[in-house]
Amino acid sequence: MDRLLDQARLGSNHMKLPAIAELVAASIHYGETLEHYTLHSYVVMPNHVHLLITPRISVSRLLNSLKSVTAKRANLLLGRTGEPFWQDESYDRLVRNDEEFRRIQRYIEVNPVRAGLAKTATEYPWSSIGRPGRPPQPTGLPHQAPR
Repeated sequence: MDRLLDQARLGSNHMKLPAIAELVAASIHYGETLEHYTLHSYVVMPNHVHLLITPRISVSRLLNSLKSVTAKRANLLLGRTGEPFWQDESYDRLVRNDEEFRRIQRYIEVNPVRAGLAKTATEYPWSSIGRPGRPPQPTGLPHQAPR
């Protein structure tokens, strides 16, 4: 499934448009400034997004917030109304140790290279690896939202 998503054969490809990809990336960073999560790594692909975060609020609440604001703004840019932007489902999992954290972070960072969207991870503009400073590293695993 990941290979099909990475090849942009499934779902809409609206995030291949630079304005939409930038909107989604900026919204991801904004969620961190709202303290919804600690952002460790992310990539905005043409038809999906990968996030590695430590949630500070419930995952369902933060995803609803991120998806609703980006859908409204993206659909406005696309000149669409009443059409879904995101699929309903998402996939999340608890990261259990530092090794798993680093494996997931590497997967996210090289995703655009594996998909043929960039020659190196750092040249892909809608990814945490290209931003100044290294994303935070794992501490205090497992990553769980405070209760």
